[in-house]
Amino acid sequence: MKIAILTSGILPVPAVRGGAVENLIDFYLDYNDKHKLHDITVFSVYAETVEAHPALRSDANHYVFIDTSSIMARIKKKIYGIFHPQGYYHYSIEYYLKEAIKLLKKTPFDMVIIENRPGFSLHLQGMDISIALHLHNDILNEHTPHHREIYSTANKIISVSRYITQRVQTIGDSASKCLTVYNGIHTGDFSPERQFHLQRSDIGLNDNDFVLLFSGRLAPEKGISELIEAMKKLSTLPNIKLLIIGSSFFGNAKEESAFARTLRESAESIKDRIIFTGFVPYKAMPAYLSIADVAVIPSVWNDPFPTTVLEAQAMALPIVTTNRGGIPEEVGKNAIILPVGENFVEELSTSILDLYKHPDLVHEMRLESKSRSKLFTKEKFAENFFKAITQ
Repeated sequence: MKIAILTSGILPVPAVRGGAVENLIDFYLDYNDKHKLHDITVFSVYAETVEAHPALRSDANHYVFIDTSSIMARIKKKIYGIFHPQGYYHYSIEYYLKEAIKLLKKTPFDMVIIENRPGFSLHLQGMDISIALHLHNDILNEHTPHHREIYSTANKIISVSRYITQRVQTIGDSASKCLTVYNGIHTGDFSPERQFHLQRSDIGLNDNDFVLLFSGRLAPEKGISELIEAMKKLSTLPNIKLLIIGSSFFGNAKEESAFARTLRESAESIKDRIIFTGFVPYKAMPAYLSIADVAVIPSVWNDPFPTTVLEAQAMALPIVTTNRGGIPEEVGKNAIILPVGENFVEELSTSILDLYKHPDLVHEMRLESKSRSKLFTKEKFAENFFKAITQ
């Protein structure tokens, strides 16, 4: 099959600047390159660093880059925004789409896969092409602008969790075009069998500490404030330590939000038991996970399918998390799943204490995590993804 891929219009593919969606696209493109399933053309924004990427040597995958960042392109985007003020997305993204469609029309394709921009399908109406929406977030439901029109344009809708599929189904139409394909990660990178140079002493931890690890953006919906309050309830156990990995914003931003400053103030009374690392590059994350005893992922919002859960599982860590969004679909006996309610902080501290007091339980959960991680490899994700778009 001859397939076109419309990316988000913000970050490039190959994922030289990161991005969860972009990394997943790389995973299935790599799988396609190895197995030669389809002839795929990716329409991506341009970045200088993509030119030397080995993925561009593929004979199964082809890359078409659209300039959105040069001075001339920025002028064109501004002009486009002035004359098209009512776009579905920001004018910068709409400009990328306009340029991509011009190129898309020059070659006949059997299918276009739209990555996490369901509104793009509105611009493809009337074209003789099958449309597959790949949804990574809760962005197509009964409250989405033009939801029925978007739904009707799609031949297939692939979501990253049953939770997202159920949100799509609030539109009220048949679920026959909705499929769930779980994300995967590079489990070779996230493996407890790997040797890491990072030691606990490098970041002020001791060998006999019971180390909890939180990783993610420092934002209210991530539940980090509640986790710090739970730590305060464990103040009589000084060797329970919390490692907080992440910054206020995506990437290595220097600014700190007001919420992040509030977190530090809240943690002041137990500052000897909490370590804020700030931003850590993704490649370094396995090393930090390797020194933890438990991963705590206390999301208080409906997180669609966080890869932090998959990464902790792959590193054979027990997990304390919540029943929000797609999280319960990722875990099994390797996790303590808590409801988010008025007793959340108390239940969080109790669960941590239970693991601290029962090393045998921690060991059993470690084994369960390692076993369950085999369900979420990047190869399994790619295999299931291509089955979904062709069935």
